[in-house]
Parts: sequence; C-alpha cells; structure tokens
Amino acid sequence: MSTADFEARLGAVVARRIGAPGTIGNLQRLTGGANKTTWSFDAEIGARREEFIVQLSSAGAVDQPNPLADISPHITADQDARLMIAAVRGGVPAPRVRAIFEPADGLGPGYVTERVAGETLGTKIVREERFARARAMMTAQCGAMLAAIHRIDLREVKFLPYQEAAQMVAAHYRIADYYGLRHPAIELGLKWAAENAPKNPRRTVVHGDFRTGNFIVGENDGIRLLLDWEIAQSGDPMQDLGWVCVKTWRFGGKGPVGGFGKREDLFAAYEDAGGVAVDPKQVRFWEAFGSVKWAIGCLRMGMRGIEETGIERCAIGRRIEEPLWDFLNLIEGRDD
Repeated sequence: MSTADFEARLGAVVARRIGAPGTIGNLQRLTGGANKTTWSFDAEIGARREEFIVQLSSAGAVDQPNPLADISPHITADQDARLMIAAVRGGVPAPRVRAIFEPADGLGPGYVTERVAGETLGTKIVREERFARARAMMTAQCGAMLAAIHRIDLREVKFLPYQEAAQMVAAHYRIADYYGLRHPAIELGLKWAAENAPKNPRRTVVHGDFRTGNFIVGENDGIRLLLDWEIAQSGDPMQDLGWVCVKTWRFGGKGPVGGFGKREDLFAAYEDAGGVAVDPKQVRFWEAFGSVKWAIGCLRMGMRGIEETGIERCAIGRRIEEPLWDFLNLIEGRDD
C-alpha cells in the first residue's frame, strides 16, 4: 500500500470514528518492526487539530507461520486495544484508544490512540539531570500503576493467555532447544528457575513488559503513559514487580527499580495503593528468572537479525552474556 493510499484510508477511519473532517497531516512512520508498525499523525477533528498514534500489525507477523507462537503468545491488536481501554477505565495511564480498525477499513489489524509527549529513552530518563524531579516520584507511580493493573477484572479481558511460572520456564527451555543452544549459564538458569518456581500464586492481569523504556516520562510529572501491552497475560502479579527490577532495564541507573528507585519503596507504594501483599522472595524469583528470560530473548533477537540481515537485532543478540551475569550475581546475593 502506498503512503498516499494509507493516508486516505486512515483519514476515512478518523472521520467516521473520531470526528470529521479527519484531514490527516504530519504523517510520520516511527517504527517498522517484525510485530508492529507505528506512525504518528495529526488530524482535524471539528475545529481542533489533535495528535494521534496509529499502530498496525506488521504483515510478516500475521502472514508467516511462527513456530514459537504457542510457546510465547502475544495478544492480537484488537485484544491489545481492548485491554488498554480496560486499563484506562481502571485508572492506569495507558494509551487512550480512539478507534479500532475493522476489516472494511482496509488497513489490517490495528488501532488509533491519542499521542502523549515525553521521553522514552531509558538512558536519558535515569541519567540526565533534567529528569531528577521525575525520578524522585517514579517509584511511587510504578507502585500505584501496578496496583491498578492488577485490579483489572479478569472477566473483562478473558482473552488474556495464562502461564504459571513452571509453564513459562518450560516454554523457555523449548525456545533454547528450538535454536539448538547449549549454554551452561542458560542451562543453570533454567534449572534454577524450575526448582524455585512459585506454586499456587495469585492470578491477576499482568502487563508483562512493565519497565523503564516503556514509560513516557515528563521532566516535572514523571510517568505520563505506559506503553507496549501486547505481551500482557494473566498470571502471578509479582512477575511485574520483578521485571521492572531486572538490571538490564536500569540503563546504568543506580536504583534497583528501573534505575531510579528502591525495592522496598516500590513494595510499600504498591501495597499502599491497594495491591496484593508483596512476597519479596517471589519478586526475587521473577527478577532472577527475568534475566534468564531476557538472555533467551537476546538469542531470539540475534537469530532474527541473522535471518533478516538486521544489524540492530544482531547487536542485541551479542548481549546475551550480560543478563546471565546479572542472574548469577543476583542468586549469589550480589546485586549492586
């Protein structure tokens, strides 16, 4: 589809679903990954000019079979949008969905959300002085956001896949086997995770990728928006608290929580906001296993980079040792 054709179809959707005349301006492609393509644009809605984001499922993600699809499931674009609608209704600063595409729109699976300004680059957020005020409030914001996410009624989002910890560990064994990787530290990490997986945890909505890098942050007001809901699931809520503490997502910052905060402050804020009682040992499991998961994620990204001759993904693949080192330090009680 040409850009002109895409713009015309998008304008028609905006006019019908959001408001006429729907004239599109400043259309810019932001990303074009294997799973999603993202554009930003402005549109005339009545007498106002509003700012939007459009996200589309990439053709490759739906047209080509994925041998690992049942191992690490993603929700569809329609489900992604419906989850964000439920999250906003529950008080979470998720993107506000304004339109979900239908087959007749001719754009494929996707949706339009309002656009929010701010910074997403983790290195800037955790290191630059201009975000010092934001960093001071982000731990409490994370606790409140996670408490709100975990309160979303699962009956509203029955489509979310479910994996308990043991199933997730087994899935990552299968991923390593699929690529034929025999790496001693990964073998140790998966064995440790299988032996320490929490049993019979609570079950809530889980964002799945709650971390620095997926926050839109303002210098004076902290976290404005939580992005990337497409790997959400139902499962152990402690998973989200552990993932935001994984060292990879600290981007060189000193605080264990996202590079900016302390674990005990996160736990207190979460419980104060109505979250379930925090089990620090269980959070620690998810933090440690999170590093193993990301090491296997680096493997997958690197292999995809080889298949697509993509330098960026190959570079991520080369970082497989870093999260494994983080895992070993964490289980041995060394976490600086």
